Amino acid sequence: MIRRMISVSSLTLLAAMAAADPATDYAENCAVCHGEGRLGATGPALIPETLRRMRGPNLENVIAQGRAATQMPAFADTLSAERIAVLAEFLKTPLEEVPDWGAEQIAETLWMDPGYSPASAPVFDADPMNITLVVETGDHHISVLDGDTFEVLDRFETPFAVHGGPKFSPDGRYVFIMSRDGWVQKYDIWSLHQVGRVRAGLNSRNIAISRDGLHLAVANYLPMTLTLLSTADLSVELVMPVISKSGIKSRVSAVYQAPQRDSFILALKDQPEIWEVATDPDAEPVYEGFVHSREKDMVEAILSSQGLFARRRIEIAEPLDDFFFTADYRFLIGAARDGARGVVVNLNVGREIAELPLPGMPHLGSGISWEKDGRRVMATPHLKEGKLSIIDTEDWSVLKTIDTDGPGFFLRSHENTPYFWADVFFGPNKDALHVIDKQSLEIVKTLRPEPGATVAHVEFTRDGRYALVSVWEEDGALIVYDAETLEEVRRLPMRKPSGKYNVWNKITFSEGTSH
Repeated sequence: MIRRMISVSSLTLLAAMAAADPATDYAENCAVCHGEGRLGATGPALIPETLRRMRGPNLENVIAQGRAATQMPAFADTLSAERIAVLAEFLKTPLEEVPDWGAEQIAETLWMDPGYSPASAPVFDADPMNITLVVETGDHHISVLDGDTFEVLDRFETPFAVHGGPKFSPDGRYVFIMSRDGWVQKYDIWSLHQVGRVRAGLNSRNIAISRDGLHLAVANYLPMTLTLLSTADLSVELVMPVISKSGIKSRVSAVYQAPQRDSFILALKDQPEIWEVATDPDAEPVYEGFVHSREKDMVEAILSSQGLFARRRIEIAEPLDDFFFTADYRFLIGAARDGARGVVVNLNVGREIAELPLPGMPHLGSGISWEKDGRRVMATPHLKEGKLSIIDTEDWSVLKTIDTDGPGFFLRSHENTPYFWADVFFGPNKDALHVIDKQSLEIVKTLRPEPGATVAHVEFTRDGRYALVSVWEEDGALIVYDAETLEEVRRLPMRKPSGKYNVWNKITFSEGTSH
């Protein structure tokens, strides 16, 4: 017989853990910053969906030691190690019930910065169209960078765990930033000042802005809604429950702007549907021109304070994630859940038209496109294998598979450069960055700007002359490369810089930029 021995110290630990009351410890030590229901206040929400975004030290260490450069204090002198361990497990437990988060609750969170005063012209001498925002996730800030001199014009605090790319107003003056726990922040680039914030969801995925710049859409996991905000004052226009044709609620995994269609495209996480929502209350019905009456029957009208938003469902075989759109927004490619296929959907006729063999989980949201030999092609990295796929978007054939030093996450290019850049985000070669010729599809150079560090996410200046690269580490850097010679020009220390977003490239949907 094998006898399991339990030491006295283990029994003491188990007894201490059994006696711990994490709900009381949370109420007494955490609720003032993180909210009585763990849904966030001045601090972020402490629910599994948000905590998964936390990088670096584990949760117990954060509770015990605090977190540098934030308002998170250390509790090692207040709570025993056993009580901290039980509290950490309590915070990882899903909420028993998701509270209501409709227009009334959202409106109560609206805060406009009393120190903000709009400038009549930019308060700096830099080209406002060549400003680049650098998201620094290490301490939850954004740096505002002059794209000509690479001087940091401002550095402002963001909500916790910014998720998804910031979205600019069509004139490039304002930018909207979203956090994983649903806060939306508006910032005035001309004035270099925050305008205000509002909490549009409890756990959110990303945002999209309408072509006219009047409406901001927020895709939510919790609750299962799409929130539409007025970009003028962050007021609520509409909270749209996301319920499939069969009557089942679904999370929204992403929302995208389709500018030529004057619409938002929604990817549903839990149901086999894609939604299209008109962004202009006076737009032509999105079903105009359809020949089948059943497609007209899928259209619904939802009244909002701004007018009539038409909604259309496209039924598909299974839920799709991570959309790539062709330049005319006629087609989208979504990743199938089996991680081995891309599915092409024609948005005009509202049905699937092709499948692509894309093993290794394609990251289509980072896909880019360009002209090659007179034909439009697109490229996508793969999250689980060291390959890039090049696809002909006219006949939906895979033209070539490029072997890389490991799985990648981001691709980027520019209309004024002959190359596209691909990182190797995962695995032992995470410090590698491939520069690939867009015509020959050959790797022309592999850069290793910081050996052993994760190097990722490239953005170009407005003219494509310089490529900006992130050293994705706590004590990281932004590296400026000459996009022609591929030589390093400058290095700026930054706190885990992740995404970088150039105003001009984003508002013009520059070629080589994922949309």
